[in-house]
Amino acid sequence: MTNNTNNRKGLTLIGELAALGAAICWTVSAVLYKEALLRAKPISANIVRCVCTSVVLVACLVFIGKFGVLMGLPAYAVVLACVSGVIGLGLGDTLYMISLKLIGVARAVPITCTYPLFNLLLAISLQGETVTLYVILGTVAIVFGVWLISQEETSTSEPQKKVLVKGVAYALATALVWAVSIAMIDMAVNIPEKRNLDQALAVNTFRVVAVAVFLLASAPITDRKFDFLKMQRKTLVALVSGGIVALALGWFLLTFSFIHTPKSQAVPISSTTPLFSTISGIIFLHKRVTGKIVAGSILVVVGIFVIFMV
Repeated sequence: MTNNTNNRKGLTLIGELAALGAAICWTVSAVLYKEALLRAKPISANIVRCVCTSVVLVACLVFIGKFGVLMGLPAYAVVLACVSGVIGLGLGDTLYMISLKLIGVARAVPITCTYPLFNLLLAISLQGETVTLYVILGTVAIVFGVWLISQEETSTSEPQKKVLVKGVAYALATALVWAVSIAMIDMAVNIPEKRNLDQALAVNTFRVVAVAVFLLASAPITDRKFDFLKMQRKTLVALVSGGIVALALGWFLLTFSFIHTPKSQAVPISSTTPLFSTISGIIFLHKRVTGKIVAGSILVVVGIFVIFMV
């Protein structure tokens, strides 16, 4: 009995570390996206990163001899994975990029990073997941800490208020859409007889391929001038690199984490991207350390610690 308990705890820890790895991947990709969005429209950028990443994922499966795992998924898991991709990566990430352009990183990131709260509500109300008080406290600490870390002194003039409201609305919509998409991933990956690494790989590949096909098919409407075909090489490299890091690796790690860790624990940990962004900014860009950054960082670390200890 003791060995089984230790094994379960060890697997849970692996899942939590995978979720933390996802947050780090999204930190790296955000830097790449930020540069690319200076020269590309959000919808065009999303088409490029999703299509190129889907090609890379399928090519990797063929190269390592794992293409057959795609055929091993039950039909309902394939449907869930595909719909999750279209909703989360297609709609959600486009809304996120729009909010970044409208209100900037300082405002958009903390609002979109409230998705663990929406996920917690979905886990309790729709999926019947048992959520402990420690998980709730840890989630709230992480979300509030992220909010503090992301604060900057900014002034908003009267003409900018409409843009601010619009940007906040897009950011909130992003958080809700991401929460729904993540709930679908959890349902797709948690098939009792197939809970393994191949399962996570297959689900993540279907997600990316599905959204790539959807975005390409809708391009004549959403990107009428086909700007995604006219990007500069530098922009293209940034988007493809960001897509591989975020979609191929980051989302795979989060998907894998759901196999060993309850979604209510893994999702808050995955939302700690701003903490790693701030740390890298302090180390490499000599960003000024404020009281809010210190307090927010402490809250995020405490929140992660509380969830890890559950």
